[in-house]
Amino acid sequence: MSDPWTVDRLDLDAYLARTGAAVEAPGVDALARLQLAHALTFPFDNLDVLLGTHPGVGLESVQEKFVGRGRGGYCFEHATLFGAVLERLGYAVTRHLGRVGDVATTPRTHLVLVVDLDGQRLLVDPGIGRPPLGPVPLVDGGEVVWGGWRHRVRDVGAGSWALDRLVHGEWEYMHTADALPVQPVDVEMGHHWTSTHPRTHFRSTLMCTRYATDDDGGSRVTTLSLDGVSVRRPDRPTEHADLREVSVPDVLDDLGAHLTPAEVDRLQVVVADLLAAR
Repeated sequence: MSDPWTVDRLDLDAYLARTGAAVEAPGVDALARLQLAHALTFPFDNLDVLLGTHPGVGLESVQEKFVGRGRGGYCFEHATLFGAVLERLGYAVTRHLGRVGDVATTPRTHLVLVVDLDGQRLLVDPGIGRPPLGPVPLVDGGEVVWGGWRHRVRDVGAGSWALDRLVHGEWEYMHTADALPVQPVDVEMGHHWTSTHPRTHFRSTLMCTRYATDDDGGSRVTTLSLDGVSVRRPDRPTEHADLREVSVPDVLDDLGAHLTPAEVDRLQVVVADLLAAR
């Protein structure tokens, strides 16, 4: 039976070369090292949605964009690529859709991975703005700290799990993933809604976020949005600069967005229009 996720089409060697990740036997720590390498390499962003040039969320399109051009993207792309990488490295992976925000009013527009490893079920979420930098055991109330960032999961019933992150001493809800089976067409439908529907926030705001490592070995995450540039660390207050105080092209370059000059010019026009509409 053919694989609907076409994992065999992944150029694993090219992915490993792009991220600097090593081939290791499956394990929790090895999985965390892969997640960290992925997060340090590929930004989370909605730039192609704003530019109207999104190539789609099939594996071949995603790897050409991420691995071939060094670009980033959003959840459907990150999880599609990383899920294929994990499968090729011998991990048992299933894909699940989730809702970001109120589960009663938001569509299933988030894609996560669940890995079965050594008797554990682990949530792996590479494609949200500030993702966990390692796997999160699917145990009610279970907490983990990866790279200084604390996350927890909660069993919310009917096979669904909520993910939270600790922000300034308070738990902040991120999303709820469900247990329903997922096929590539479900991901395509979610992507279509997220990238084209007039109510989706991916069309009305600017997002580009990426992790980096500080000289002291700690981690930071930098976010470019319509509000400006924010730099967060797990143990320090957030640093913020207003959008009028920064050069958007320079920030995009620092975040590794890898846009062409023409794309940067077009994006600045779109950002100006979004700011005017606020």
